[in-house]
Parts: sequence; structure tokens; C-alpha cells
Amino acid sequence: MRSWKEANRVEFLECVGSIMADPQVQRLAEFHQHTAATTRYDHCVLVAYLSFLMCRRFGWDYQAAARGGMLHDLYHECWPGSEDGALSRWRTHPAAALENARCFGLTLREEDIIVKHMWPVTLAMPRYKESYIVSLADKVAAVMEKTRLVRAFDVSHNVELVAAAI
Repeated sequence: MRSWKEANRVEFLECVGSIMADPQVQRLAEFHQHTAATTRYDHCVLVAYLSFLMCRRFGWDYQAAARGGMLHDLYHECWPGSEDGALSRWRTHPAAALENARCFGLTLREEDIIVKHMWPVTLAMPRYKESYIVSLADKVAAVMEKTRLVRAFDVSHNVELVAAAI
């Protein structure tokens, strides 16, 4: 899967293109996520795209999964050097992201996706199957970023192609 299929990119952009173009979301490119080579914006695009693909494959609500995935880490704080411990940040940032994302007119499913994406670190269980998918996609993306598998899948190039289309 060196390149994301054009048909997938087009449908993905129909789900999240307006979100990706929003200045608040664009600001996520100023923050690193998991490694110095990955921005929070890139991470959110990858989580959204993986969630979109999995939910579409299963016939589930792929639009909500893509939107929730794109907004799951919508907070503008830098973690390194923070006085809070990692576990505290893992538990609190979903609520901050949800608060910031509410301006996008979220559905109840999308809210659940955002606030529960850190399950099982956060104890409240997801209510929707799409919430589990985004939570899984978040972990898969983090592993890909930490192990540099994003290079093998040419993620940065594909994110640039998607971003260029908005």
C-alpha cells in the first residue's frame, strides 16, 4: 500500500476536507506527536484515514469515524516539559480535544469517538463500534510512527496529497 487509492482519497476528503482546512486543525502541524518526524496534524490524518478504511470495509459509519479520527487530538498544547505526568495527559487530553471539536457540530457518535479514543487508559468504555475502531487506529498509528513504519507506507507523501486537495 505505497499509495492511497485515488477513489479512497476523494471519498475521505468528502468526509474531512472542510475539517482539515480549518485553521484550528491546521495549527496541529505546529506540534510533534510521538516523534519529532510526525506532527499532530499528520497523526490525526493517519488515524482518520485508517478509521475511514476499516469502518467502510465493515459497512459501519465511516464518515463519523473519519471525522472523529481527524478531531481526536484537537488540542494545542506541547507535552514535552509539561508538569503533568504522561498518564495524566493520556487521560485528560480527550476531554480537551472534545471541547475544541464541538464547534464542528459533532454527532453523539463523533463525541464518543473523540472522548473515548484513549480507552482502555480512560476507563469509560466506548459506546459505538466506530469508537473502538478509532481507538485501535490511534494505537496502530502511534506504533507506526514510533517504529518509523510510516516511511514504509509513505504516509507523509499521502498526507501531502490529501492536504493539497483541500
